[in-house]
Amino acid sequence: MLAINGMPDHIHFLIGMKPSCCLSDLVREIKKSTNDFIKEKKLSKFKFQWQEGYGAFSYSHSNLDQVIKYIASQKEHHKNRTFKEEYVKFLQKFEIEFKEEYLFEFYE
Repeated sequence: MLAINGMPDHIHFLIGMKPSCCLSDLVREIKKSTNDFIKEKKLSKFKFQWQEGYGAFSYSHSNLDQVIKYIASQKEHHKNRTFKEEYVKFLQKFEIEFKEEYLFEFYE
């Protein structure tokens, strides 16, 4: 784990991964472990549940410092841009095709 930070509606974390690691398996395990931890420690009076999907983006080693600073400054960053705006901008930056009507149903 190189960096982790988040807001009430999302989390960012930066990890180093071996090419042989399956990203979907890793995300599934992270969600399962954190669900169990939150429930066991009673960290929420509400039923905690991760959304079904996730977003993953890769960066070159030369960008690590910049990404770590970005993750560390989430509170400041989200004073100017919502999570939905940020996520759509990432999808556009990385040229990932998407349909707006399938994103963020809980925000509508």
